[in-house]
Amino acid sequence: MNTEARGGRSAQLKHTGLRPGWTTGACATAATTAAYTALLTGDFPDPVTITLPKGQTPAFALAIEELTAGPGEAVAMAGVVKDAGDDPDVTHGALVRSTVRRLPPGSGVVFRAGPGVGTVTLPGLPLDVGEPAVNPVPRRLMREHVERVAAEHGGTGDVEITVSVDHGEEIARSTWNGRLGILGGLSILGTTGVVVPYSCSAWIDSIRRGVDVARAAGLTHVAGCTGSTSEKTVVSEYGLPDIALLDMGDFAGAVLKYVRRHPVARLTICGGFAKLSKLAAGHLDLHSARSQVDKPFLAGLARRGGADETLASRIATANTGLEALRLCEAANVPLGDLVAARARDEALSVLRGAPVAVDVICIDRAGAVVGRG
Repeated sequence: MNTEARGGRSAQLKHTGLRPGWTTGACATAATTAAYTALLTGDFPDPVTITLPKGQTPAFALAIEELTAGPGEAVAMAGVVKDAGDDPDVTHGALVRSTVRRLPPGSGVVFRAGPGVGTVTLPGLPLDVGEPAVNPVPRRLMREHVERVAAEHGGTGDVEITVSVDHGEEIARSTWNGRLGILGGLSILGTTGVVVPYSCSAWIDSIRRGVDVARAAGLTHVAGCTGSTSEKTVVSEYGLPDIALLDMGDFAGAVLKYVRRHPVARLTICGGFAKLSKLAAGHLDLHSARSQVDKPFLAGLARRGGADETLASRIATANTGLEALRLCEAANVPLGDLVAARARDEALSVLRGAPVAVDVICIDRAGAVVGRG
């Protein structure tokens, strides 16, 4: 039986029957690629093709393009309309623009926030305070594509990229950006470039199917992962095959309840520290709309790990879970391990004595392991 064709993340995605889309980061990369090409050649490629982290090469139609010659310099702008597929993403249909201008040799790539893109004002995010809210992976993608265009058309690759989103400040009111201290607009996001369509019933059904396929293949170890970065981590840690990887997303409860009824000898749960801190606090749905990181809860765990009251108070008022983790790392308080252990205990309570051994791995945004339980 060819279980590889029926299981694993890609088969699970296909099983939902929902059409995937593209992240704001992918759209910004496409717009940047088109704008810089026009800056060097005078012509905008349309459609413009980019390469995503997993090797996909989508082509994007340009919704708007403009090449102007200012005093002593040319400026190119291109825009792409975001298609989120079947996901109810608030940024679906938004026009993502990138304006590119040359910088002196040696300047590198500099990012700016244009209208509708936020600026980081509080610590705890993977960007410094004062930086435009263009996340690390989209930045890397844009740098890589600038390098390719420069190599192909004789540029230096030293550019300023200003990313903007039409009506972005208004759209951002429907997100958590304000609470995170991202002011003035949206974040440019994406780790894979692909928007995974979200449907509770379809996704939970695909999780169940993934467990069934793994059991039919005789596997004794499966992993519930919150995303592609955590998948890479468990593959690196345990060498698990694709059909052992359950794309859990936010549905930790769905994995645990189904494995309780259909046991597998070992279950690894792997995900970002902030998401798994929600499981540690007793939440089985990890989506940001239905559960939040409980910083006072984290402060209580940190006290048990040796944090003094000053540190505990800082954790309780931290901007993000990541900030709380970094505060503890600096003080040699093993908050990551404490969260992982508590999340494992919560998982075992849901399993209700089913013959399943559980371990939990917490990672940071870069995929580094920050806690085990």
